[in-house]
Amino acid sequence: MDWSQRSLLSVWHPCTQMQNHQDQPPLAIVKGEGVWLYDAHDRAYMDCISSWWTNLFGHANPRINAAIQAQMGRIEHVMLAGLTHPPVVELSEKLSALTQHHLGHAFYASDGASAVEIAMKMSHHYWRQTGKPQKNEFVCLSRSYHGETLGALSLTDVPLFRASYESLIRGVHIVMSPDGRQAKGGLSADDVAHLAAKSLEDLLQQRAGHISALIVEPRVQCAGHMAMHSPLYLKLARTLCDQYGVHLICDEIAVGCGRTGTFFASESAQIWPDFLTLSKGISAGYLPLSISLCTPKIYQAFLSDQMAQGFLHSHSYSGNPLACSAALAALAIFESDGVLAHNIQLAQQMNDAFAWVQKDERLESLRQTGMILAFDLKAEWAQRTPQFSSLMHTHCLAQGLLIRPIGETVYVMPPYVISPSQLEQMSSGIQSALDLSLRH
Repeated sequence: MDWSQRSLLSVWHPCTQMQNHQDQPPLAIVKGEGVWLYDAHDRAYMDCISSWWTNLFGHANPRINAAIQAQMGRIEHVMLAGLTHPPVVELSEKLSALTQHHLGHAFYASDGASAVEIAMKMSHHYWRQTGKPQKNEFVCLSRSYHGETLGALSLTDVPLFRASYESLIRGVHIVMSPDGRQAKGGLSADDVAHLAAKSLEDLLQQRAGHISALIVEPRVQCAGHMAMHSPLYLKLARTLCDQYGVHLICDEIAVGCGRTGTFFASESAQIWPDFLTLSKGISAGYLPLSISLCTPKIYQAFLSDQMAQGFLHSHSYSGNPLACSAALAALAIFESDGVLAHNIQLAQQMNDAFAWVQKDERLESLRQTGMILAFDLKAEWAQRTPQFSSLMHTHCLAQGLLIRPIGETVYVMPPYVISPSQLEQMSSGIQSALDLSLRH
């Protein structure tokens, strides 16, 4: 029995209807190198989605490998309650410096949803500490996604994930998304940003005295079918949050670490939030690590001689030294290799490689923000092909490509080490898979 069959007997895979794997077992990957993943038969697959948006500098990157191996020879893990260690201190200092010290304190966890939960709890607790316990409501955007733990799930406006758990989660306010695809009838993306900001302002005028925070995915709502926004929305949201005394949480778990063109997506709008969450790419896709950054003002509100006024939240593997070492190695690559400047060229090459999408009458809404590119299948074609997502996934695997469409949305988010020729190979393979998928 091979690894795929053995997996079916023991592994419950995430975000998966396991019944579907009875006919098509999960693909067993045994090694990786650069943009490539290899199965047990040594077949290669280009990782077009960075393994769920985590991998930045390719699989088995020698510099990150070396950093982790060196740290293993010193200390693999130590609790962060009452103790500290060099990698977590150095990483916290570097992240603070990258925010120009607007976000000066880092709280560590292991996964993105936990980082969102931390930001929610900190915001809620801050208002209690400052004499406004009634400010306990949250606001998110339409079609937002912030994770699947109960707190984060309450901020996720995707029925597929929420419906089964509505009785367990608290209600939140949902305001208009600034999704640029709404720019029709002469409207621009900036016009949509203004309309979405007006939706937020109308709510804040009524409920600001009870609202703790607004959470947004800056520039791209990834799980929300790659909805891309004008940076103007972030500026308007920051202004409104300041005006009405509401925290702004920027969830950069998927869009941080250079994905949108700047290291932090918030930078493209020249704003800083009160909280910023990171995960996925911060460890370059190597080890579980998540971080909630906050302003000094938030941090100061928790300083007291009373234990109950501290932020009493913990994770066993908070600030794991191996994960922090991977993150430090990734930041070193950003600095030494001029990654952000290189990505500007790479993003243009990716745009050029997918120029054919504009001419395909079955497709619409080609869009790109930095190293994230997406397009949609038109509604009439989506209706004809209800299994489009799974068909595209299967046909792309046959082309040696790993993609995972979101419904009718096809997207690519490759590692930053992809070459121009590999971009062309990715594009042509997706085009071929699209033709095969729409013949069924």
